[in-house]
Amino acid sequence: MKNFSKYSVLALASVLFFSCGNSQKGQAEIAKTGTEAVATDSLSKAAAQLGKIEFAESAFDFGQVKEGAEVKHTFVLKNTGDAPVILSKVTASCGCTQPEFSKSPILPGGTSDIRVTFKSEGQVGKQQKIITIQSNASNGMTTVQLKGEVLPK
Repeated sequence: MKNFSKYSVLALASVLFFSCGNSQKGQAEIAKTGTEAVATDSLSKAAAQLGKIEFAESAFDFGQVKEGAEVKHTFVLKNTGDAPVILSKVTASCGCTQPEFSKSPILPGGTSDIRVTFKSEGQVGKQQKIITIQSNASNGMTTVQLKGEVLPK
């Protein structure tokens, strides 16, 4: 019987000890949830003040060209957002296509050009080259296309 009462006291002490820890944990979770709500609200306001990229055209069809010809086209983008946009990286899906772009900030309402050169040597047949634009805009990754057909020499 003495063992039973020792174990009962030990069990009761354990329950009290762990329940105290849970109370503090609950208060920490409430504080954390309040902080997260403030952070989420701040992020919402920041997202509302981002730039946004829109292109006058999302694809350019160059038609048919003879193999060896160079196709050049300029895609014009506009910042329709509320903050400056900076293009960080512009890449093409193939080494035969080279994009050129400005790293200067594009102010709200402003425009910028992405000049693309496609070298058709060795690229006979239907072509679709994807140009990927990465920026700090709300639509941080966008694409445009250059397409057409390269005829044999």
